[in-house]
Amino acid sequence: MSEPTLFQGSTEPLAAKMRPKTLEQFLGQEHLLGPGKALGDLIRRGEVGSCIFWGPPGSGKTTLARIIANYTERHFEPFSAVTEGVARVREIIKEAEERLKYQGRGTILFCDEIHRFNKGQQDAFLPWVENGVITLIGATTENPSFELTSALLSRCRVFVLEPLTDEHIRTLLRRAVDAEHKGDVEPAALDLLTTHAQGDARRALNTLEAVFKHVAALSPKPLQITPEIVRQVLERPLPAYDKAGEQHFNLISALHKAVRGSDVNGALYWLARMLAGGEDPLYLARRLVRMSVEDIGLADPRALTVTLAAKDAYHFLGSPEGELALAEATIYLATAPKSNRAFAAFGEAQAAAQVHPADPVPLHIRNAPTGLMKQLGYGAGYRYAFDSENAYLPQEYLPPALRGAKWYEPTEFGYEKSIKERIAWWERLKHEANS
Repeated sequence: MSEPTLFQGSTEPLAAKMRPKTLEQFLGQEHLLGPGKALGDLIRRGEVGSCIFWGPPGSGKTTLARIIANYTERHFEPFSAVTEGVARVREIIKEAEERLKYQGRGTILFCDEIHRFNKGQQDAFLPWVENGVITLIGATTENPSFELTSALLSRCRVFVLEPLTDEHIRTLLRRAVDAEHKGDVEPAALDLLTTHAQGDARRALNTLEAVFKHVAALSPKPLQITPEIVRQVLERPLPAYDKAGEQHFNLISALHKAVRGSDVNGALYWLARMLAGGEDPLYLARRLVRMSVEDIGLADPRALTVTLAAKDAYHFLGSPEGELALAEATIYLATAPKSNRAFAAFGEAQAAAQVHPADPVPLHIRNAPTGLMKQLGYGAGYRYAFDSENAYLPQEYLPPALRGAKWYEPTEFGYEKSIKERIAWWERLKHEANS
């Protein structure tokens, strides 16, 4: 392999010019590329097979694929599932076959946004991956488990890329500033660019390039780039959120678990993140109602009232005022005593109903609206609870096969402590009556 230059290209956009060609220049993904790590060792040995890179935008998926092509001396064929289709895949396959036959050189087919292909289109890769005509490297921002076929996943290793750290972004920006010679960037301005990037190298470099162009329009001579100059260029950062994708499920999971874990600050943060990302506030209101009955339950029955009131308040006020009602409900849930005993008890009762779907209702608790039903014993022996001074008369309410079952066991927290005491009192009355 010939000695690579530091960066690829010189007349391209800054993000393309700063694309590294070697593993030593590549920033981030140490968990995959560090010493002794599987992917890094495979690349250095030139033995990388078909694989899927799953990671957020700007984490280095395309760059890593190009580096693999350099290290393995294979032809690199970029392809986008957004703009091209299976017809182009067939053309690439034909070219790859000829290249392998006449030059003895393999081909890396890099399919960006591979999740945009439907299941049938993904299957078009299978025979060529299997016979080795191409090495497929697919890049996706979506969870491959949901978006890619099991047949394709069985033939490709999946590597998960993480967002770049702030230190990685800062290093990348310093490299670009040194390479471009278009002005000095103050540390505070560099910090602003780093924060704006949100772990996305492409966003960082594109923003820096926009700053350079803005400075060039202000003065023909290089200027000191200050935070104020950067603020003039920056658009409002877009939250990393996809209402229809995995991020949606990750963030609602984070919100639910923060509430369950009584972390009020975490719960508010994830609520704010989802609202900022454009999530439907009524979806969040529904989830808060669910949390009130699943995770708070009868430890604080008012939680259900609060969350339903928050839903009504949002209906009445709309955004942004109504979002405060959702925040208030979130705070209430996060700080309320917790119990999942009602949730668990109902789950056990549902399981029992599945196992005993047709057990007859005991005669003594059946209704008897007709004379015939009375003759058949419907309602016979039923004891009216209010005939006793304690409004409690012990009798059986379950079918014989389920008698003695105890699904609901209240905790010692909140209102459930009172429920537990009341159940214990009824047990004593039952014991005394049976004695």
